[in-house]
Amino acid sequence: MQDKQKQQKPDFRNDTFLHVLILLFLVLLFWNFAGPMWQPAQISYSDFLAQLREDNVEEVTVRGDRIEGSVHEEVEKDDITYTDFVTYTPAFGDDQLMPLLQEKDIQVYTQPERSPIFWYLLLSTIPLLLIALLIYSQYRKMQGGGGMFGLGKSQAKKFDQGKQSTTFQDVAGAREAKVELMEVVDYLKDPGKIHEMGGKVPRGVILVGPPGTGKTLLAKAVAGESGVSFLSITGSDFMEMFVGVGAKRVRNLFEEARQNAPSIIYIDEIDAIGRRRGSGMGGGHDEREQTLNQLLGELDGFEEHENIVVMTSTNRPDILDPALTRPGRFDRRILVDLPTVQDRVELLQVHSKNKQLGQDVDLERLARETPGFSGADLENLMNEAALMAARDGRSHINSQDIETARDKILMGLKRHGLVMTHEEKRMVAYHEAGHAIVGAVLPHADPVYKVSIVPRSQSMGATQQFPDREQYIFAREYLLDRLAVMMGGRCAEVQVFSTATSGAANDLQEATKIARRMVMEWGMSEAFEHMAPGGPGKEIFLGEDLGKTREYSESTAQKIDLEVEAILKKAYERANEVLSSRRQAMDELAESLMQNDEVSGETVYAIVEGKKA
Repeated sequence: MQDKQKQQKPDFRNDTFLHVLILLFLVLLFWNFAGPMWQPAQISYSDFLAQLREDNVEEVTVRGDRIEGSVHEEVEKDDITYTDFVTYTPAFGDDQLMPLLQEKDIQVYTQPERSPIFWYLLLSTIPLLLIALLIYSQYRKMQGGGGMFGLGKSQAKKFDQGKQSTTFQDVAGAREAKVELMEVVDYLKDPGKIHEMGGKVPRGVILVGPPGTGKTLLAKAVAGESGVSFLSITGSDFMEMFVGVGAKRVRNLFEEARQNAPSIIYIDEIDAIGRRRGSGMGGGHDEREQTLNQLLGELDGFEEHENIVVMTSTNRPDILDPALTRPGRFDRRILVDLPTVQDRVELLQVHSKNKQLGQDVDLERLARETPGFSGADLENLMNEAALMAARDGRSHINSQDIETARDKILMGLKRHGLVMTHEEKRMVAYHEAGHAIVGAVLPHADPVYKVSIVPRSQSMGATQQFPDREQYIFAREYLLDRLAVMMGGRCAEVQVFSTATSGAANDLQEATKIARRMVMEWGMSEAFEHMAPGGPGKEIFLGEDLGKTREYSESTAQKIDLEVEAILKKAYERANEVLSSRRQAMDELAESLMQNDEVSGETVYAIVEGKKA
């Protein structure tokens, strides 16, 4: 391999020598065309003789029939002012010139005449040489698989053996994924051990999970643990405007992996080229399908002795082509899900290693108060907190910095320039108080953490609720209480102001989504108690679902609408009942919000229990 690299070393792939030649050619052209602008003034031979006879000539230089010189005093004639001049002797010669120069005691210099043939050959040869070098350079690139201008060459970034420092110790959480990936590490370290047992390690491993959960980091950790070459590329790097480039890059990528075996090929965001073929209203994408077909062919072309593992990641496994995920290709699917509470504690410890934390910062409590946060979200949270501490000129991060950073991530920036009237602020206060009171009273609702009426980019106010523990399934009682909490804001508006505002728009949208899923997917309605007429909810992808017919009749659709309406109406009635019986607590909480803008969950529960806030 090294000998081959040495043989290919003196090539023009970097184009350095070619660029130098082009620059030299441009300089020569510029000198050839712009040079006359720097020449001395050209005068007639008669004017030269006149200045010579007037003793105004200082010295001359003779080169063939060309005479260059300078004068003592500046001459102005025919709108030309000069001190240096150039003229030419007549074709018939002048026998009186040299005696006149001697008579006037003029210093005469002579130089040999320049040959124009040299400049002609130079300016005509360099373009031909540049064209020949360009053709040779492109030929070398095509021989190396690059194609015209390197379009067909693989865009993968290569990390050599021993240079990939990421290991599983650098990846917090994801315990189950690490266990699965350790089998890949063992195979790459000692492939003979598994072959002796008659087993086969999956050729393709696909990491599936939400964005920001560390799929790319896990792939790098596999290469770091096994100490093999790591070729990383994204799915979009295969796509170009020219047909066939993607397929050629796939071939080039796998050829490079074979030359560096044992190795790992990592394709990030495989859904860019691995989408289901023939999907969508407009048909398939020819270039993408050719690239996918080439990838499938390369996966099938592995030999038993080739120590190559192909890893990929996506957050949209539902749109991948079935041929890609069948056994023998990407047949092992590893779920990299959102971190649990313990995982979030480890992630927070990793992302706060180089940060000075105050004594009031409790990472375990912060982990419980950040459900649904991915590893990237937690990293962003700690970074935002560090920026806020630095902005205030403090040397450490306190709990208030983290609290403010979390609110910024969840609800957006504060809108300092927004000025609300007293009545508008009162409406927002009662709206959020309605959510909080219902959430604090109902037994299955998530505990209330904080209530705020600070205007932000995404809302005019918010009621934050965090669960006591991780929830993976949701009971009907929990969902009904959650719907009642969502209806609490609208109920408070109607009870206090006898009107409805646009502030409940998002609450009603989310409540309708949950109620419809309860009816159509989860069988939580009286009319469809053991039936899911809608099936699993899917997003419309490339028009794929637009051509499908409904699996239920029009009369069933009407029943579904009635059931959704009944669930939402019942949730509103429950919220209305709670707020009617806790009207004094709602008034007190709204007044506290008007004064303080934010109220903690402890204060909300104290108000509900009749204690002094």
